[in-house]
Amino acid sequence: MATICVADLAVKYGTKQALHGVSLEVHRHEVLALIGPSGCGKSTLLRALNRMNELLPGVRQSGAITLEGERIDSMDVVDLRRRVGMVFQRSNPFAKSIFENVAYGLRIAGLNDQTELDRRVEESLTQAALWDEVKDRLQDSALALSGGQQQRLCIARALAIRPEVVLMDEPASALDPIATAHIEDLIGALKRHVTIVIVTHNMQQAARVSDRTAFLYMGELVETGPTQVLFNTPVQPRTRDYVSGKFG
Repeated sequence: MATICVADLAVKYGTKQALHGVSLEVHRHEVLALIGPSGCGKSTLLRALNRMNELLPGVRQSGAITLEGERIDSMDVVDLRRRVGMVFQRSNPFAKSIFENVAYGLRIAGLNDQTELDRRVEESLTQAALWDEVKDRLQDSALALSGGQQQRLCIARALAIRPEVVLMDEPASALDPIATAHIEDLIGALKRHVTIVIVTHNMQQAARVSDRTAFLYMGELVETGPTQVLFNTPVQPRTRDYVSGKFG
């Protein structure tokens, strides 16, 4: 069953057409990878899924996006972003303790019971495969963590409010190979709990972590399919040329 449906989505930044009539579905508890060369519209599509593009000046959008059958443009945007969380390319921990980074969204949502906060913070850090590394220093600054730990902390922060979908915009591109492997393992474990849409420039990463892959080129959705099928036997010539390294 589809968690998110995108129908005929077009996005313009001023006079630049970033997306042309994109339609696709994101299925529940899957990892969908968005691939394609720089400037093809991957991040624009990702940001459209929780209305982040609205924060940019001069953006115009048409088409429809639904979450569990409800149009997201009719939702309260705060509620939408609670249900559809976001992890950015570079980790962005707050200048607060590790505990308060994870608890932040819960406090904003009105949760102040300390016992429940403690439980939810531990739950989220455990889901993000970080609890064992930080459980004895929860009051230390999050800025003292390594880059890979900071990114997992940001994932824990997103998970704390129990979203249905997590959007990831190149979450491992700034990390070393060991930290990247941690993030990839984490993505595989998380899909039991949430639906994940990930933008990546790394086709090997897409092949490792995703169930399905969507290939975009010059703002158009060229092909979508099971990841191994799309990489090994693509239907469209442009997909075949891209995954074989002829351009990109």
